[in-house]
Amino acid sequence: MTIDDIKEKLNIIKKSLDIIQAIFPIDKLKQEKADLEEQQNAPDFFSDMKKVQQVGKQIASIDRKITQISKLVNDYQSIEFLANECKDDEQSIIYELELAINNLEKDTASARIEALLNGKYDNCNALLTIQAGAGGTEAQDWAEMLLRMYQRYVALRGYQAEILDITEGDGAGIKGVTLKIEGENAYGYLKAEKGVHRLVRISPFDSNARRHTSFASVEVIPEIKNDNEIEIKPEDLKIDTFHSGGCGGQGVNTTDSAVRVKHIPTGIVVQCQNERSQIQNKETAINVLKSKLAQLQEEQQQKDLNKIQGDLKKIEWGSQIRSYVFHPYNMVKDHRTDYETSDTTGVMNGKIQPFIEEYLKKSAT
Repeated sequence: MTIDDIKEKLNIIKKSLDIIQAIFPIDKLKQEKADLEEQQNAPDFFSDMKKVQQVGKQIASIDRKITQISKLVNDYQSIEFLANECKDDEQSIIYELELAINNLEKDTASARIEALLNGKYDNCNALLTIQAGAGGTEAQDWAEMLLRMYQRYVALRGYQAEILDITEGDGAGIKGVTLKIEGENAYGYLKAEKGVHRLVRISPFDSNARRHTSFASVEVIPEIKNDNEIEIKPEDLKIDTFHSGGCGGQGVNTTDSAVRVKHIPTGIVVQCQNERSQIQNKETAINVLKSKLAQLQEEQQQKDLNKIQGDLKKIEWGSQIRSYVFHPYNMVKDHRTDYETSDTTGVMNGKIQPFIEEYLKKSAT
């Protein structure tokens, strides 16, 4: 790499930095932090622990963005200064500059991906639901494999996951499961996973070792915590209780603590059985319902906008988004972006961030 090559890379990085700083101006971030800290100084602030936790997370997120952007700018300026001072025959300095600019390029690309997460709900926690498709044991086993994949992804990202509801399969696997995934930009990233996931493999359940194709659907919605976002009338709800049971060796709750809530106007049904308290399960189910209603409202607004703007390139719910092929070759391919990898083991162990980032980049163009 020559000095001219380094300067050309710097110009490309500068454009990305300008975009990042336009989306997240440092001065605006500092003002947002000051406003939140002012809330913390209110006399009754610590009387609401949910608000305390929420504001604390917001401040931590802003601090991280300020530190991240400031470091990118400082690194860029340092490399730019050295590149302008360096001569073509100073190979040792050029080598150091090459290493530094490659690291800066990766860090800037990562920050730009985060800058794409500026939607209304992107910073929310995610509610991810997996449903096995038709096919009995095959599909139910595939649904459980996807559950494990997302649990591994959550661990790699440093997020937290909680199973809100799970229905065991007939002999193996699961029929369905709902996870609450907590972490910064959890919904912003995981919304890329919404759709139908297809598996091709030699079936471990087929004595003739034939190749089978299985399907499972993944739904992802943001967890809406603001009670003012969606108003639910008590008369619009049908609430039932039932026995909740553990799985995989967990203790079984023998009381009627599990709760099923139906929103009569829309027909949406949610249920929760992860807590032993019926009151807690009801509260969680209502929150999930609010999130689903908010998502429904947003989708309707998008449909209305599409009617005005005409046909837009849009990935619809229910479309096959990704294929996981384990036989006759190893390949995972995303059909929306054409991104693919032969590292099927890595993907099933949660290494799906490249797929997510490619989706975010493409959906932003």
